[in-house]
Amino acid sequence: MMAWIALTAGALAVVLAAEYRGVRQLIMVAKPIASVGFIAAALSAGALDSGYGQAVLAALVLSWFGDVFLIPKDPPWFLLGLVSFLLGHVGYCVAFLVVGIDVTTALVALVPMLGAAIVVARWLLPSVPDRLYRPVIAYVVVITAMAVLSFGAWTVTEDWRIPFAAVLFFLSDLTVARDRFVAKDFLNRLVGLPLYYAAQLVFAWTLIAL
Repeated sequence: MMAWIALTAGALAVVLAAEYRGVRQLIMVAKPIASVGFIAAALSAGALDSGYGQAVLAALVLSWFGDVFLIPKDPPWFLLGLVSFLLGHVGYCVAFLVVGIDVTTALVALVPMLGAAIVVARWLLPSVPDRLYRPVIAYVVVITAMAVLSFGAWTVTEDWRIPFAAVLFFLSDLTVARDRFVAKDFLNRLVGLPLYYAAQLVFAWTLIAL
């Protein structure tokens, strides 16, 4: 697994350098490779050996497609990326349901996560084009549900890595939204991409125990 983590980290460094210099061709090569790393890490950790692992693997594969679709700057590709990641979050929700959810913990987590989602929606939606308004709302709902369920799964599995990865993913998505709808700058990628790849690798890491 460490070799695949190293692959993701190395390719991520190339992606960040290419983003900084605006070398799109290099991003088109390095970003899919970085994402292959977390899929391979999950497979090496036994993703095919359990229902949880299979759901996580499906989420990672959908995320790979999302990463590829977000490389172009055209709106149709962005929508495809949005849908891919939304389905990826659904995959994580399924994974958490497979291992079990403590309803009380999930309801407690719902309070701060719902508050965060409302703040995000009020900040983001005024800048979202009409054609993307409903998809973005749906995305906020799904990623919030994913985070809430991750805390419910934490109580059942006693594995802190699950909500940790979910929160990292939630935060990384905020940087994508900021870059797309609010303010385009390199800082979004500099912060968001490491958070995103760390989240995916931590999800792959959970397969070793689960």
